[in-house]
Amino acid sequence: MLSVLIIVLYFAYVGQAWNVMIGFAGLLSLGHALFVGIGAYASAALFVHFGVGPWLGVFVAIALSVLVGCLIGYLGFRFSIGGVYFALLTIAFAEFTLIVIDHTRWLGSTEGLFLPVSNRETVDLLNLRGSPVMFYYVILAMAASALVLCRVLLNSRLGYYWRAIREDQDAAEASGIHLFRYKMIAIVISSGLTGIGGVWYAFYYNNLFPETTFSTGKSIELILGTVVGGVGTLFGPIIGAFLLTPLGETLTVLTAGFKIDGIKQFFWGVCVAVIVLFRPSGVWPWMSTLLKLDGRRDGAKP
Repeated sequence: MLSVLIIVLYFAYVGQAWNVMIGFAGLLSLGHALFVGIGAYASAALFVHFGVGPWLGVFVAIALSVLVGCLIGYLGFRFSIGGVYFALLTIAFAEFTLIVIDHTRWLGSTEGLFLPVSNRETVDLLNLRGSPVMFYYVILAMAASALVLCRVLLNSRLGYYWRAIREDQDAAEASGIHLFRYKMIAIVISSGLTGIGGVWYAFYYNNLFPETTFSTGKSIELILGTVVGGVGTLFGPIIGAFLLTPLGETLTVLTAGFKIDGIKQFFWGVCVAVIVLFRPSGVWPWMSTLLKLDGRRDGAKP
């Protein structure tokens, strides 16, 4: 149960980071595993080869993630690439990075990059080595901090600019909002936060393989909770993660004896199809209506 809860909080965190781009600023990214992978490989390589701890490696992870994010944003906005084509651009960068790491021996190439496994009974917070309980509290703090940060951003002037861009770019530009600047800010924040998530990912799982870390399937896995919970809302990523992950893990355990491959992915696909058909705005806006809460307070579309 603790392991499932840790995964839930991880997906809530990265879902919140992705939500900054798509939910707040209207920028669709389907290759967001790129930033998780960059953060993970940067921090893991520094730790394995030079003994640099994650609390220092996280700055390198953020810098590289933001740098790649800015490159994607610049190319996309410079050549007026938007919508699904911008999403394809993010996928292309993720696949390109996968190929580069596949052929980079220093990063483990196809054989994988492995972090030294420590005694799970000890707690070494400085190097993020220790028991699952320690990782639970770390990811809990990260998820809570991301929620608070997004709340502050959404209620700031920047948040109002993002929502204006999301709803109507032409009208936003006509009202004096600098589209390029504020879109780039959204990418910087989203990619940086996701890169931090990548650092946690590397030190929790202790092994990295480019085929799984940067895959499009991994990107879809990261964003499903937000889609189901409610894109553009603060609590959507959290609700979605708490709904999908435990149910998916339970279904996997219950069907283990039948040896059915991909049952979890099939279940997630059914959930997304149901949400798209019956609750396109997500579960949280519907729940907030039932609870007589104002969904627009956390960024939900009216």
